[in-house]
Amino acid sequence: MGNIVAIVGRPNVGKSTLFNRLIGSRKAIVDEVSGVTRDRHYGKSDWNGKEFSVIDTGGYVTNSGDIFEAEIRKQVMLAINEANIILFMVDVTSGITDLDESVAGILRKSKKPVVLVVNKVDTHDRQYDAHDFHSLGLGDIYTISSINGSGTGDLLDKVVESFEKTENIGEEGEGIPRIAIVGRPNVGKSSLINSLIGEERNIVTDIPGTTRDSVYTRYTKFGFDFYLIDTAGVRKKGKVEENIEFYSVMRSIRSIEESDVCLLMLDATRGAEAQDVNIFELIQKNRKGVVVLVNKWDLIEKDNHSTDQYAKQVKEKFAPFQDVPVVFTSAITLQRIHKVLEVAMEVYKNRTQKIPTHKLNEIMLAAIEANHPPAVKGKYIRIKFVSQLPTHSPSFAFFCNHPQYIRDSYKRYLENKLRDNYNFTGVPIQIFFRQK
Repeated sequence: MGNIVAIVGRPNVGKSTLFNRLIGSRKAIVDEVSGVTRDRHYGKSDWNGKEFSVIDTGGYVTNSGDIFEAEIRKQVMLAINEANIILFMVDVTSGITDLDESVAGILRKSKKPVVLVVNKVDTHDRQYDAHDFHSLGLGDIYTISSINGSGTGDLLDKVVESFEKTENIGEEGEGIPRIAIVGRPNVGKSSLINSLIGEERNIVTDIPGTTRDSVYTRYTKFGFDFYLIDTAGVRKKGKVEENIEFYSVMRSIRSIEESDVCLLMLDATRGAEAQDVNIFELIQKNRKGVVVLVNKWDLIEKDNHSTDQYAKQVKEKFAPFQDVPVVFTSAITLQRIHKVLEVAMEVYKNRTQKIPTHKLNEIMLAAIEANHPPAVKGKYIRIKFVSQLPTHSPSFAFFCNHPQYIRDSYKRYLENKLRDNYNFTGVPIQIFFRQK
């Protein structure tokens, strides 16, 4: 299961700045004006070998100060429900405010790990002032300056320690494949589940965003046994206006992270749009298996070449990762519904396959011998050994004398050779080069 870190707090305490630092980019807009962050921000980070997701919950408040407290309360409740650990951020320069007190009151009653982060502590005097925040009753405080990064190392040590305490907790259904149905609102996700299980398990309407919670359904028909996860629709940036839509976005992220295979549904009448590409990239970042479902195919005028042409266009949108199965369906007419399950389980099998080391070396060393990595700066690169790593998704380590000199183009060559010899359709592959 993925670990999710949620950054909460009142506006203008530096949440987006910390978010940018943790994910190593300038993805979130930072401004001195409170309420700048209007849409959800999601990123991947790692510390000491532990990967986790970071959610900046900074937005979804309007410029009216009268409703700040109600809006922030909704965000904090969401973080309590969905995140593994909550970073409660406050500002040492303004001291404790009524909003800080309100958020702290909610967090004290929660059972989730909470870390109190005092930001903008970049002088000795501010270090002293930070002790005032002990009165919030949330335990130890971590003083940082999100702008220059001071104190973030100790903070991340605490975050990783919290993961280690929770990640080994067993869950019901462990070992059963989990298949998440994801996509933009109103592409037919709930209709697909209703068609599969033969009953009105989920509410289906023509209103985008009807499904606001992730729903787990155990599927045990026709020889299959797995969990179907129906996620709330993911809205395009700038169009998430209701706070309840914010719940949908975050729970969709949670569902992707908890799944093994994602069924990415497209609307055949609209094609693959920018938001579909964003979701596809999100699935890739989490290294999940993926099957692209083109739904509402019954509404399209077709000829003998329609499916091939449409699949080619879809894969071009998702380039460079194009080894992805595309299934054309209609949740209403039940067209190819069972093929969806067959392909999804095949992708799950591809994602979990383990290749014997001797066979892997026999094939890949021959491919390397046929096309050696080019020399760089007079250094000749010799790859001696290949091993599949014990990870949840396919990862391979190539041991060589100069790993730092191997170019991305040669890395793609090795990935293509792996895909030529083994079925990894629908599955992202990771390749690492290590010193031998």
